[in-house]
Amino acid sequence: MSLSSSGKPIATLGLVAAFACAFGGVASAQDGPAARFTIGAGAEYTPDYFGADDYSVGPAGELRFDYIRLPGGFEFGSQRAVGFVEGFGPRGSVRYIGSRKASDNPELRGLENVDAALELGLGLGYEAQYFRVFGDVRYGLLGHSAWVGDFGADAILRPNENLIVNFGPRADWGGTGFMNSYFRVSDSESSESGLDPFTPDNGFYSVGVELNARYSFSEAWGVEGTASYDRLIGDAADSPIVEIGTQNQYGVSVMITRSLTLGF
Repeated sequence: MSLSSSGKPIATLGLVAAFACAFGGVASAQDGPAARFTIGAGAEYTPDYFGADDYSVGPAGELRFDYIRLPGGFEFGSQRAVGFVEGFGPRGSVRYIGSRKASDNPELRGLENVDAALELGLGLGYEAQYFRVFGDVRYGLLGHSAWVGDFGADAILRPNENLIVNFGPRADWGGTGFMNSYFRVSDSESSESGLDPFTPDNGFYSVGVELNARYSFSEAWGVEGTASYDRLIGDAADSPIVEIGTQNQYGVSVMITRSLTLGF
């Protein structure tokens, strides 16, 4: 499972990661079920909201499950600091989207504030040593009440035992509730803001690419950096909110990571 973040639009649950870094321990077992997961905390530089052309620095966090072994012979993932998942396997997916406030961005004057959202879901991926494909589906439990989906593929490079680099395309889909939350301009908002009224349909709202590199100093500690480019498309790109900003969205993050192995 991964906890993803991307600036204020996709902010982070950094306190959880920091707490785990500070108080987490490492345990192992020779036999029986086991799990390995990685937590991370750091900083990111991302757009203030979907479609913004202003950027801010904020906290970044990650929670990623790397390996699980269960009774009955089921084994998925890798226990190595830089390993790879072989074959098909389940994925968890969590995304926290920060609130959008007109008081923070004067160009949004007249638009209603958008509450923070928390999305939880599952996905499925296939991974080999040098490539992966995946798809995740989540539902907004807080904030917007809608389905969203992320899809992607990566080429994977492994220059040495401590370094892994992956690069590939991404595509994001949003349901009606999601699209209305971030791209709609109601009649009342139009009269207050001067923007044209606009009601988007569900559909793919973003395509882009992502570059990620992870380096492990040891079996427990490492550093991870990510750079991404996304372009808002479809009804998202046609939104007056995006037209006063930009379709092009960039993001950079750097995190210190801590891997924990649990035996039980």
